[in-house]
Amino acid sequence: MGEGRRILIADADPIVSASLARFAQREGLEADMAPGGRRALELLERAHADGDAYDLCVCELALPGVDGLELIREVASRCIPTATIVLTSYGTIESAVGALRSGAADFLTKPLIETELRGAFERASQRRSRLVEKTASRPRLVGKSMPEAGVVGSDARMRRVMEMVDAVAPSRTTVLMTGESGTGKSLIASAIHRRSPRRDEPYVEISCGSIPETLLESELFGHVKGAFTGAHADKVGRFKAADGGTLFLDEINSASPMMQLKLLRVLQERKFEPVGSSRPVEVDVRVVLASNQPLEELVADGRFRQDLYYRINVIEIELPPLRDRAGDVEALAERFLREQGEELGRSLVGFSAGALEALRRYPFPGNVRELRNIVERASVLARGQVIERADLPGHVLEPNARAIEEIGFAPETTGHEPGDWAPQSLTDALRGPERRIIETALTANGWNRQKTADDLGINRTTLYKKMKQLGIDEDANRRAG
Repeated sequence: MGEGRRILIADADPIVSASLARFAQREGLEADMAPGGRRALELLERAHADGDAYDLCVCELALPGVDGLELIREVASRCIPTATIVLTSYGTIESAVGALRSGAADFLTKPLIETELRGAFERASQRRSRLVEKTASRPRLVGKSMPEAGVVGSDARMRRVMEMVDAVAPSRTTVLMTGESGTGKSLIASAIHRRSPRRDEPYVEISCGSIPETLLESELFGHVKGAFTGAHADKVGRFKAADGGTLFLDEINSASPMMQLKLLRVLQERKFEPVGSSRPVEVDVRVVLASNQPLEELVADGRFRQDLYYRINVIEIELPPLRDRAGDVEALAERFLREQGEELGRSLVGFSAGALEALRRYPFPGNVRELRNIVERASVLARGQVIERADLPGHVLEPNARAIEEIGFAPETTGHEPGDWAPQSLTDALRGPERRIIETALTANGWNRQKTADDLGINRTTLYKKMKQLGIDEDANRRAG
């Protein structure tokens, strides 16, 4: 952190405090100690009032008097320009999220490793420099959500997702996003970057599933001239291109075993060798990953490294499918319609009641991405300023009829005469037919989940989650058969 910098260590354990102080002094820091949160807050306030604020405060989460979370909140609320690192002996994701949401720069669990502590000190130093330089001219990086394309609406689950984004954005903690294809994982990754202290640094995306395995290593880590046939010049890989910023690795589930090993190393050591080079390159990159398949299942099948899974699954953000947030369909559709109107140079003012009703009833297997495509198509075909029902694709207008015709199931009987209404939610009414469809397809495919997912036109992640939601037990069904 540099000569002349000051650090405050707040820990009730004098042995830990003394050990941290010795480490800080070896790093060129002037260290003071406080046995409790109240004393730490007094020292922080006094130093700030004297114009010599501490650069860094390392505090135990379970401090006596004023605990670590309260201390962090007080530092933030009083605009004390001191970066904080939280230590705990019983680290959990909930504790980490609480600390980061309160304003901590980093979160470490005991026993401490010197390399991790040194890295945390350096990141906190960078955070403190930005805090001092930008506080007067910029809003806080956490707090109210900024609007993101495709991340609109009032659904409670999406609000929780955005709360998690605000909580994790200030740190460099690795984030794993899960959810069906088209739910907006790249949008959330971009939102994490834009709300982070790295917002002025590069943001780089790469889809591991869209690049052949033979080229993926070069794309990620770069290569030197002559490394292979066609390597006529040095190439900078995505990790180096994102140095100082954020790298989003989409479809991480598709990485080969060898690539998984290389990714594990760069995530642990923050360095790698370009293809054809033996000289390591160090990078400071915040990594966000996404998977469209359940990684825990891939680990169980031996297709994904367990150590890599534990390394990247620090904080998981699960994005709900659009059919589970039907109340947001209209808001999203209106947003996409405005975008299309601007792009096409047309005045598009909204949707007719019939068009909106059709969109609300459609299950959107392609999620938000599919809704955007539907609105784009309708915007091009619409003759007037309002999107009419006739402007929508046929499969959107009659989704249930097509599903019944293709899969061969009739609606579940309720015991009521035609025209009678048995009070129940739409979700409950669809559970029975949906379960029968999935069980029949699984049985026909010998319970091969990939083949079943392909036949049903959904991805394997969706099938896996639906089986859990509907209580479909593979062993029990086979025994019954």
